[in-house]
Amino acid sequence: MFGGGGMGMGMGMRPGGMGPGQLMRSGTLSDEEVYGKVYDHTIVKRLAKYLGAYKLRFTFAILATFIISLASLGMIWLLARAIDRITTPGGVQALDMIVLAYAACGVSVWGASWFQQYTLAQIGRGILFTIRKQMFSHVQKLSLSFFDRNEVGRIMSRIQNDVAALQEVITTGITEILADILNLGIIIFILFTMNVELTLISLAILPVIVLVLVFYTRYSKNAFIRVRQAISNVNSSLQENISGARVIQALSRENVNFQRFDSMNESNFDANMGATRLASALQGSVEVINGAAIMLLVIFGGTQAINGQLSIGQLVGFVLYVQRFFEPIRSLSMQYTQLQRATAGGVRIFEVLDTKADIVDDPQATAMPPVKGAIVFKDVAFHYIPGVDVLKDINLHIQPGETVAFVGSTGAGKSTLVSLVPRFYEISAGSLTVDGYDIRRVTQQSLRQQIGMVLQEPFLFSGSIRENIIYGRENATEAEMITAAQAVGAHDFIMRLEKGYDTILQERGSNLSVGQRQLVSFARAILSDPKILILDEATANIDTQTEILIQKALKKLLVGRTSLIIAHRLSTIQDANRVVVMDGGKIAEIGNHQELLQKGGLYHHLYTMSYALSNITGTDAPTRQRQAT
Repeated sequence: MFGGGGMGMGMGMRPGGMGPGQLMRSGTLSDEEVYGKVYDHTIVKRLAKYLGAYKLRFTFAILATFIISLASLGMIWLLARAIDRITTPGGVQALDMIVLAYAACGVSVWGASWFQQYTLAQIGRGILFTIRKQMFSHVQKLSLSFFDRNEVGRIMSRIQNDVAALQEVITTGITEILADILNLGIIIFILFTMNVELTLISLAILPVIVLVLVFYTRYSKNAFIRVRQAISNVNSSLQENISGARVIQALSRENVNFQRFDSMNESNFDANMGATRLASALQGSVEVINGAAIMLLVIFGGTQAINGQLSIGQLVGFVLYVQRFFEPIRSLSMQYTQLQRATAGGVRIFEVLDTKADIVDDPQATAMPPVKGAIVFKDVAFHYIPGVDVLKDINLHIQPGETVAFVGSTGAGKSTLVSLVPRFYEISAGSLTVDGYDIRRVTQQSLRQQIGMVLQEPFLFSGSIRENIIYGRENATEAEMITAAQAVGAHDFIMRLEKGYDTILQERGSNLSVGQRQLVSFARAILSDPKILILDEATANIDTQTEILIQKALKKLLVGRTSLIIAHRLSTIQDANRVVVMDGGKIAEIGNHQELLQKGGLYHHLYTMSYALSNITGTDAPTRQRQAT
């Protein structure tokens, strides 16, 4: 009853609807928005700015693409010439120059291809490196309200998956599309110069190709959307079952969960097979059309060759060019889906980069000097959703060095109130000052450097215990680090570990107990030597022995510090200078433990409900309650 949500949870309330900075969920969008348009001028224009730093190299890569196209198509022309020479009496002796030219074209294709692929990979990875760096830096600066509104997995998908989708297009897609269009244009030009009649016969099948491609693009988009949704469901189920393995095994849900996962996995299999069938159908259709075109060429071209209107070499060259004509068409159709993915990824990437932080430093903000810790709330109100205040009429003056405990039922506003002090959220009305400085008029960094926090769920980073303790003060000495650990009772258990302070922590510190993780969090907070200390349910999830260690440490550590404690344990409340009772987003009562019990108000009710029975030590509940009051 005296507890509540952690700092990150605020009052357990979140803004509803789709507000600024809230990433769009795929389930609420059209297919085009989910999978992207084929071309979006805005995205291309913004990507072009990144490309500007590599414009010289990109120009050379495009030139290499032209060389590849011209040289590879020129090889067919040389082959046709060679066949005509061979079939002409005495023509074999004149093959030397053709062979040399053919070899030169082959070397040109190889060299240009190597240069093109290497250069584009360098450009693409450089751009993606820049985008990822910008996204990470930008996300780090966004306000906590952004993370309240958006799932962690969705944010990570923007930085990883969507950027990877862009990589495909930047490194290969752009030049492949240009090469395909260039090849089509050159091939059509060559065909018309070789034989207009046969070219018109070959192009007569284009309407059939167009119909096939229209059919493919219409159904493939839906098919690939199903693939994306299916694999998303599989990954979500997999993550949930791995993270919840303990609960699953405790409730013997293995078989049920397996059946659900199997159903999702089967749906993923079916979706992928459906997409594969469409791709195979396209491939087969193009091959059949290609075969039909070759057959028409053999019939009509062969007739012309017999009549002497067309040489054998020209016929072979014409057939080879028609075969090459279908390759860029097939490639362009396959690029359709890739372009959709990249465009959608670009939209989502720039959506994050365009998100503005809710809390920014005032242009005239100054650095806050070292503080004593006086905190004043004056007529403070706060809302997540405009018009729906979750805190109102908060007036509270906390003296330097004072320990104030905040209690109240879940949702009363305790965590939200203390989270306003480091300016994690912006107050909606009133003023909040620290040592007389309006926190909106000082830089966030200078304010937060003087505030230490320990949350209900201790978060430890990847790395050693040493790195976690000095996380907020990396220039701390070994002696200072050990002193901080000793102060909170963490030194002894750390030294019992195989590598002591150099012990590497598993994900989120899972190789330590909850209590041990909390002790490390306390040591980290204390090492930074804050003048203001916020404890948000910091002792809620620890065992009795660890609590005793922390309570002993707190009696020393809180001296000389202004401490805001969201209380869960009775011992913490009893030792506080004052207790602030929250109810419905307002301050209901203020006083010390005994004063509030004697008052017989809300605090007395909460105490009776939460602590009276749990603190019986040999006497019955009624007697204990009478003693307390």
